[in-house]
Amino acid sequence: MAPVSLLQITDLHIMPGRDETFLGINTEHYFHAVLELAFAEHHHFDLILLTGDLAQYPCPASYQRILDRLEACNTPCICLPGNHDDYELMQRIFNTGLVNCRKQIFLENWQLICLNSKKPNDMPEGLLSKQELLFLEDCLISKPDCHALIAVHHHCLETHSFMDTMMIENSPEFLTIIKQYPQVKAVTTGHIHQIMDITSGSVRILGSPSTCFQFKPESATLSLDTATPGYRLISLFDDGGIESGITRLSGELTGLEMITQGY
Repeated sequence: MAPVSLLQITDLHIMPGRDETFLGINTEHYFHAVLELAFAEHHHFDLILLTGDLAQYPCPASYQRILDRLEACNTPCICLPGNHDDYELMQRIFNTGLVNCRKQIFLENWQLICLNSKKPNDMPEGLLSKQELLFLEDCLISKPDCHALIAVHHHCLETHSFMDTMMIENSPEFLTIIKQYPQVKAVTTGHIHQIMDITSGSVRILGSPSTCFQFKPESATLSLDTATPGYRLISLFDDGGIESGITRLSGELTGLEMITQGY
């Protein structure tokens, strides 16, 4: 049986205006370029997973343009909120047969469980509410024979960089829960704008590059990297195995402003 194929893209930071730039780059241009590269190399995906920070300053116009581009892929898409997003607005706009914010999706003998780690009042750090943790356990208890992939915006393990001030505040509680359920095979996240691939117990923890700018790994202060945007391919096998890798755009990131203070 062919594996289930997932395309993960994250941290688009799309601006309100189509031609607006953010930190000197046109985030919309690179979002489109990453999608085009992914489909040029792999042609087909069973699902596109967007793990948060779809918009930088969320508004109907930015989300509508994202929706229009995703609909053109003719592939099911699941959208998670990040700390920059307006989740209520996302749920209203990403509400089609192809593109939506569903929280539990079944793919062959896998389930994808999508969690909301956005704190109230647009705080940058993450938190999994009691309701989200109960939802997670309900999904795992109800389908004990179904392999599980968990998707969430904020990271749950340290990157040894300044981003660790903005990880999931109750990560220990989250990790304790998932380690009680052997069907959980992996957690994949956004937020960190860099690669992570760590095994915690028997669970693989993945982080992905942004479709726009990247943060320099293991930097104690905010520092941008010259690495180009990219995507993560995740292959889910019938026996619970996972294969995953990163592909980046070639060339250089045009116009990036190398800031050293908050963004």
